[in-house]
Amino acid sequence: MNKASTSHTADAATKDVYILAIETSCDETSVAIVKNGKEVIVNHVASQIETHKAFGGVVPEVASRQHVECITLLIEQTIAESGLQAEELDAIAVTEGPGLVGALLVGIMAAKALAFALDKPLIGTHHIAGHIYANQLVEEIQYPAIALVVSGGHTEIVRLEREGRFQVIGQTRDDAVGEAYDKVARSLGFPYPGGPHVDKAAQASDTATPLPRVWLEEGSYDFSLSGLKSAVLNVVNQSRMKNEEVDSGSIARGFQDSVVEVLVAKAVRAVHEYGGKQLLLCGGVAANGGLRKALQASCEAQQIPLVIPPMKYCTDNAAMIGAAAYVKWTHGEFSDLFIKGEPGMSLEAWSVQ
Repeated sequence: MNKASTSHTADAATKDVYILAIETSCDETSVAIVKNGKEVIVNHVASQIETHKAFGGVVPEVASRQHVECITLLIEQTIAESGLQAEELDAIAVTEGPGLVGALLVGIMAAKALAFALDKPLIGTHHIAGHIYANQLVEEIQYPAIALVVSGGHTEIVRLEREGRFQVIGQTRDDAVGEAYDKVARSLGFPYPGGPHVDKAAQASDTATPLPRVWLEEGSYDFSLSGLKSAVLNVVNQSRMKNEEVDSGSIARGFQDSVVEVLVAKAVRAVHEYGGKQLLLCGGVAANGGLRKALQASCEAQQIPLVIPPMKYCTDNAAMIGAAAYVKWTHGEFSDLFIKGEPGMSLEAWSVQ
């Protein structure tokens, strides 16, 4: 992230700080205004799910075009509904990465133009930092904390040593949880997006198809889901070869039980090993009912404070970007107008200095 000195100095103790944030990393166009990194004034999300259903997944070029079509209107609508004048904004934040490069660029160009026109600081923001700081919208984060990030493209365990300092201690070696859910959903004949359908079928089933748990090396916090995904496909194919009915509910529950058991066990172990004061659940898959219930039960049994954002802040949204950008604001770290979309942007490198 390029840093640029600026005359806009933060003093959150004496002045409310209003950040307009833009999120266009994938298939949601979102604009929000967040006050002091904690209070959402306005948060608009224009979803593209219905458009991408026809393709069974996100088509990058289509996503980018839809961002272009609605970004200006969303910015105007968000400012109008906030009760603020554009000049009263303190900074403009935007998702710089990771994400689809074409989609990222739409939001970045809009943010650059707005920051330049209003002479306001620009804050390029990490998408996963946004998911983590979505928790700040509901409860004060206590450091050190452990974040379990589960989304369509990311599965990570992150240690937050202090505000804005990230250490990735575990990550997926192949498929992310969200990707695995979508692939399993397709094999079971569920429509896109598949994750919610797998979750619903799993919770409704009284039986669970036995499937492996992938723990990897002793003490590892990494994840691997490709083998589990292959095991599901093997069960489905065997049933079809025998002309037997595929028990979608039982397979969905077996798959979800396997995923959730490993996620919960490793996240809880990380809290104990690293002395975490809280466990934060982050990302789109945080909306998964089976995961939420299992994590809540485990944390309650072990007296671990657990923070989970409401559903509207689990999936991609600009409010979370505004919350994360406020961390950069308080440390006086801003971006210049030369930032560009960074599909492989590092979370650790985005940390405050």
